[in-house]
Amino acid sequence: MLDHIEGNGVRTVIVEDATRFARDLITQETGVIALQARGVTVLTASGDDLTASDDAFKVAMRQIAGAFAQLEKTRLVGKLAAARKRKRETTGKCEGRKSHVERRPGVVALARRLRRKTKAGQMSLRAISAELAEQGHVNERGKPFNPASVAAMLA
Repeated sequence: MLDHIEGNGVRTVIVEDATRFARDLITQETGVIALQARGVTVLTASGDDLTASDDAFKVAMRQIAGAFAQLEKTRLVGKLAAARKRKRETTGKCEGRKSHVERRPGVVALARRLRRKTKAGQMSLRAISAELAEQGHVNERGKPFNPASVAAMLA
């Protein structure tokens, strides 16, 4: 943001509220000071001037609000971490995209059957992809699976 401000002459930055500017008190105060030094005003959507330093009580209230925002962020991060841990303990997985096995167990089973060695040898990943597509099993975009996706199914 500072690079853009210095390059394009912006003099006012509007944020939804002080917590959207920064949720860490030191970051918030450093940001406010850096913007003040560049002659930039930071306003909240409700019209509060975060860069106003003429009133000691306004500065103190901004800092107190920043301290509470930091506290809330820390509390929320801890709460979410505990929830993820509980979920992992009960189901084994709670983050990231679902694997092919989770989304399409039948397709994965078919790909594994196709990969098994036959008298003619092992089918290539591209051949498996083509066979899956021929049987109506395609990716989310309606195209045959990429060979890397087939490899992931087989792993």
